Amino acid sequence: MENSTKFSLLDNLKNDLEGDLQYDSITRIIYSTDASVYKEKPLAVAWPRDKTDLKKILSFAEREKISVTLRAAGTSLAGQVVSPGIIIDISKYMKRIIEINKEEMWVRVEPGVVLDELNIELKKYGLFFGPETSTSNRCNLGGMVGNNSCGLHSVIYGSTRDHLSELKTLLSDGSEAEFGPLNKASFDEKCTLQSLEGDIYRNIRELLNDSTNRENIINGFPDPSVPRRNTGYALDLLLKNEVFDGSSDQPFNFCKLLAGSEGTLAVTTEIKLNLVKLPPPEKALVCIHLRKRNDAFSANLIALKYNPAAVEMMDDKILELTENSISQRNNRFFLEGKPAAIVIVEFAREKSEDIDSVIKELVGELKSAGLGYAFPVVKGKDITKVWDLRKAGLGVLANMKGDPKPVSLIEDTAVNVAKLPAFIEDFEKILSAYGKEVVYHAHIGTGELHIRPVLNLKDPVDVQLFRTLGLEMAKLVKKYRGSMSGEHGDGRLRGEFIHIVIGDYNYELLRKVKKCWDPENILNPGKIIDTPPMNSFLRYIPGRTTPEPETIFDFSETDGIVRAAEKCNGSGDCRKTVIIGGIMCPTFMATSEEKNCTRARANVLREFLNDVNDNPWDHKEIYDILDLCISCKGCKSECPSGVDVAKMKAEFLQHWYDRHGIPLRTRLIANITAINRIAAHVPGLFNFFVRNKLTSRIVKNVIGFASKRSIPLLYKVTLRKWIKVNLDAINPEKQVGKVCLLVDEFTNYNDTEIGIAAIRLLTSLGYKVITIPHYESARTFISKGLLRKAQKIIRKNINLFGDIINDDLPLIGIEPSAILSFRDEYPHLAGDDLKEAAERLSRNALLIDEFIADEYREGRIKRDSFTGTKSTIILHAHCQQKAISSSLPSMEILSIPANFIVREIPSGCCGMAGSFGYEKEHYDLSNRIGEMVLFPEVRNADKDTVIAAPGTSCRHHIKDGTGRTALHPVEILYAALIK
Repeated sequence: MENSTKFSLLDNLKNDLEGDLQYDSITRIIYSTDASVYKEKPLAVAWPRDKTDLKKILSFAEREKISVTLRAAGTSLAGQVVSPGIIIDISKYMKRIIEINKEEMWVRVEPGVVLDELNIELKKYGLFFGPETSTSNRCNLGGMVGNNSCGLHSVIYGSTRDHLSELKTLLSDGSEAEFGPLNKASFDEKCTLQSLEGDIYRNIRELLNDSTNRENIINGFPDPSVPRRNTGYALDLLLKNEVFDGSSDQPFNFCKLLAGSEGTLAVTTEIKLNLVKLPPPEKALVCIHLRKRNDAFSANLIALKYNPAAVEMMDDKILELTENSISQRNNRFFLEGKPAAIVIVEFAREKSEDIDSVIKELVGELKSAGLGYAFPVVKGKDITKVWDLRKAGLGVLANMKGDPKPVSLIEDTAVNVAKLPAFIEDFEKILSAYGKEVVYHAHIGTGELHIRPVLNLKDPVDVQLFRTLGLEMAKLVKKYRGSMSGEHGDGRLRGEFIHIVIGDYNYELLRKVKKCWDPENILNPGKIIDTPPMNSFLRYIPGRTTPEPETIFDFSETDGIVRAAEKCNGSGDCRKTVIIGGIMCPTFMATSEEKNCTRARANVLREFLNDVNDNPWDHKEIYDILDLCISCKGCKSECPSGVDVAKMKAEFLQHWYDRHGIPLRTRLIANITAINRIAAHVPGLFNFFVRNKLTSRIVKNVIGFASKRSIPLLYKVTLRKWIKVNLDAINPEKQVGKVCLLVDEFTNYNDTEIGIAAIRLLTSLGYKVITIPHYESARTFISKGLLRKAQKIIRKNINLFGDIINDDLPLIGIEPSAILSFRDEYPHLAGDDLKEAAERLSRNALLIDEFIADEYREGRIKRDSFTGTKSTIILHAHCQQKAISSSLPSMEILSIPANFIVREIPSGCCGMAGSFGYEKEHYDLSNRIGEMVLFPEVRNADKDTVIAAPGTSCRHHIKDGTGRTALHPVEILYAALIK
């Protein structure tokens, strides 16, 4: 069928759906990958609203012989949701929690419900869903069923299959079928149905009643003592019930087969899960530090004797990669020295003394066995930090510099835990023959390690080795009667090795199952059964040279901008919802659309920057996908791979403007400092024009600003003029310390009163404040992509500040976006000759909040300098502050006065994001972001509650969106100062 005909038919389907369907180039690129190494463009992507939409899509697919693939969060590691047909994304609309039954301890959900969101809701009932994947803050229950996911605590809670009770599905012909527990009479009744559902029951009856088939399944499938086994379809688990085993009283349930079937047999519309009670209240981790990596296997066997809730491993390579991850640095607090590996053991008990006792016994036995040199115990809120470090394992692997990366291949093998040391020994013999490094982490307690060899999948030699190692490992897994997949599934990655692990005879049984359930082969074909060669359809074309286009930013840390985009491995950390929280990614949180997350932007950048044409920058697709990136820097901080889309966006825009010209609005916003400098001579006149309804409407229409957005006013005097008149008189004669104040462009012209309060606060506390002539921070030029101009300003500022600023004279700033540019962008725009000076300057460029917090901790600022009056404060920290620095200093300084009660609003970016919220086409989205958390929190605050916000854009957005006035923390502190 010609593409034009297909697209015409797709338009007809689109018009028939309540949900959405797209087949444009960007959408197809975005959905061409998941978290695996595979890539294949789909024909189209659909977002069904309900079961009716799904039926229509299936009917269309069967009629037109087009495949369909169900996709949830797209975090699959084996290429399960990479497909040439129609991708059906159920994560956008089909995410209702339908019913919770507290008494019977079960829940019914749609397949798009996020695991952590479900558990947040279940916590109200004292319940939770046990399996906890490392992707729990974004993975969907439908995906967990498809992959039979497990997680950190599978030692206790097992896999999704173990908790799956019922499934409502659509079969490949669009008919509805509900699967759940059946006794023999009910099973026999199902076999009488004259439908596809009846065919399915008759097929399994024929297969499993055959004694030869049963014998082959029993002897050929993975060892039942391996709890994590996910190879092929779980026919072995369908033998143990009253239908096929007269000695069993267990019901037959097709859910055991559908769990782990990767959407190749049926389409899930509703899931019923059994729940468990919340774990015991007392928890602790003992983090065993080992001098030798392979000592972890012996330590694991000892730990398992003490009934732990979880036993996980991380090796030295992963630990080293977390050092440079902004989001993970603070989570390394418990590490002592340089362990070759750590084994994290969690205990949960009713009483803390029981935990202390068992840890004492465990550590004693470990020491007696000569295992471990440090055993820090972690309790309370810090437990989450340790598990976050462990969960970041996959993401941080992308931080390994260069094209060779630890790849998913043999990362999901599982064997009997007692055989794990011998299995690893044999594995290392195989790997040593090829001279490749390997990374170990994950679920050592259940006999499954995520073992990732370091391969360059751009190199044809390593691409062939990729398959060779897979073949060798399949044979090794067979030797130990393990499972090639423990939880990540077969997909494209391991599908072609299934016949080795379970035998050709059993593989043919799987084929028969697939043929019965899906006669036309439209449900996610090429996964599990009849998969293409596992080293085909890769993200990169083997042998193709990676382009290295010339850039203005220094991308040497990643060997160029293309590899900076390639750091995104698709793990989907950027798909967190507002319920989960965090900074990344506000536009996805507000829209629930994949195209508005960091992963999508990285996918498009990778696709087009690899273009071999003369100008890889000249792609409207990149411009469009980056348009809604608000440069909050959340991805740089919270993405475990550190994918900095804001940096890449600024770089791209400069090259785009080189070809297409700079829009008027962009020029005006970037040059706002120059405009304010002129207008500052007549601030009253300027303010009249931007405040007056008629004239401001004209101004906004000309510029392209939203008519409802107010424009920042100028103060009656600039901060520099005020300093010139007043600073010498108020600087202390006897000084506690000395600082150099950055007179940033926002404080100088718009927020002068905040600057005055900051100076008066510092001088009153005994600090001498100096200023020097300098240029604006270049923030507006950076954010609008005018990097050449920004670079000129930055180099001038480095030369001005470079010889002055040091450990004894820090540069402190009031506006976070301005001062943090010295820490973030300056070193990467300084040029080779000034890079070292820029890095020295960045180390001593501090938020005023950071400086005051440090001085308070050192005892040079006293609590008794401030009032004891009670005050309640809620803080919204600037998004770049949270990403590059931290909100903690702002919290700390607001807590200095004895009776100030401070709480941080759990918001990400406010939504204004510099000029983003002013621009007419972005105004509505800006407000949607504000309405997620920030605006409701401010509106619901008591009128006497003080609203604190360090960012100028944040304060402006809060005022426009809620009518409340927010203050900078230094204003609040100065007002509280006993004068």
